[in-house]
Amino acid sequence: ILAKPRTYMNKSGGPVAALARFYRVPLDRLLIVYDDLDLPPGTTRLRPAGGSGGHRGMRSVIEQLGSREFPRLRIGIGRPPGRMDPADYVLQDLSDEEEILLERTLEQAQGAIELWLEEGVEEAMSRYNRSVDGAGAE
Repeated sequence: ILAKPRTYMNKSGGPVAALARFYRVPLDRLLIVYDDLDLPPGTTRLRPAGGSGGHRGMRSVIEQLGSREFPRLRIGIGRPPGRMDPADYVLQDLSDEEEILLERTLEQAQGAIELWLEEGVEEAMSRYNRSVDGAGAE
């Protein structure tokens, strides 16, 4: 099942929890994919569990599921320049160069998801926790 909540990002936990309950999805088979300001653009990082890292959407998911024990795939978008509001940053149009990087990053994320489904989180982490240029994500 692939789902994209139609709520505001900060309220995405309700729909995620409802979907997981309705389809009886075990938490270790629920993968949350989201953007992350704290990772450089072009970076993917898969984890088997963890906190919200300050991401309000993840905080909502954790609260609604009542657990932090589910995998998540973070896609780096980097920090806004200067004093730009993060909300404005994530909603702005991308440059041609950024579009190309995003396409490559999403291809990498797709590979991570497919490997996670086939072989599990550890194998997918070892292969895909990096930037699209091959540098480590740590």
